[in-house]
Amino acid sequence: MAAFLARRLGFGLGLLFVVSMICFALIHAPGGDYADQAKAMALSQYGMGEDAAQAYAERLRTRLGLDRPLVVQYVRWVRNIVLEGDFGQSFVAGKPVAQIVGERLPYTLAIAVVCHLLATLIGASLGIFAAMQQHRIGDTAASVLAFLGMTVPRFVLALVILYWLAFVVGSSNIGSLHSSAYVLAPWSFGKLWDVVLHVWPVVLIAVFGGLAYNLRIMRSNLLDVMRQPFIEAARARGLSRTAVVLRHAVPNALHPLIMHQGVIMPYMISGELEVALILSIPTIGPLMFDSLIQQDVFVTSTILLMLSAVLVIGNLLADLALALLDPRIRNAG
Repeated sequence: MAAFLARRLGFGLGLLFVVSMICFALIHAPGGDYADQAKAMALSQYGMGEDAAQAYAERLRTRLGLDRPLVVQYVRWVRNIVLEGDFGQSFVAGKPVAQIVGERLPYTLAIAVVCHLLATLIGASLGIFAAMQQHRIGDTAASVLAFLGMTVPRFVLALVILYWLAFVVGSSNIGSLHSSAYVLAPWSFGKLWDVVLHVWPVVLIAVFGGLAYNLRIMRSNLLDVMRQPFIEAARARGLSRTAVVLRHAVPNALHPLIMHQGVIMPYMISGELEVALILSIPTIGPLMFDSLIQQDVFVTSTILLMLSAVLVIGNLLADLALALLDPRIRNAG
């Protein structure tokens, strides 16, 4: 098992290296850089002439190291991460990228973990219920719910909730993570509840979309397992239908669901992009969108690298969970 985990960890680190190269190259693929954005701003907002704006852009490009070859920029960025833990400076904010991302990362991870747990627990439970009610009203209702969760765009749900909050309810909990009274206040139950009042639309929409996939996976795999011979043998022993499903069928149907959890966490982190943008919630999603628009290379690259790391860690945890659940995998490892 130790050798298996070490091998997977080595593959994960190699994957992060490859992903970092691809992300860095793709960010530069459209052409132009932050200096071009600064030149356009100088022309439109500061009233500079063409020559003065061009000279300003060239000085900025030299100061930020954007005049160097792309390979040199990438090697320098990776070297600083590995040797110094330095992810670079934000061109726009003039602050370390680690500080900018770190300000939003705890809230983003907390929201993503809550959405992940709720979507998994509710979706798996509804999947078990739907399988046990196959071709009945409960199965039909669960299938309709899954269909809506997978097809209705998130931004549509966000717009509906935004309209309801702004024009029907008149809520003030829009566009921030805290009310003004709790911005500088220490953490307490009141501050935590205040955060919940601000982010519940993000959680609701993410859970609604996530549980649909878990529901479909659990239902289809549980129905397949319930057709296996060992399930018939358990029924022949006189066990009740509920005992057969919960004690024998469900544990054997969890494997694909667990593997799905390894890839869904980055989706939960980045998938709230549309909702956070529409509701103006300051999480990682809007930060990544703004950095792409402004060509703030190091911020975008760091966020994409972080999402890749979450994917690798999620798959590693999924492998551990499978090994703990199934002794065949544990013994093979």
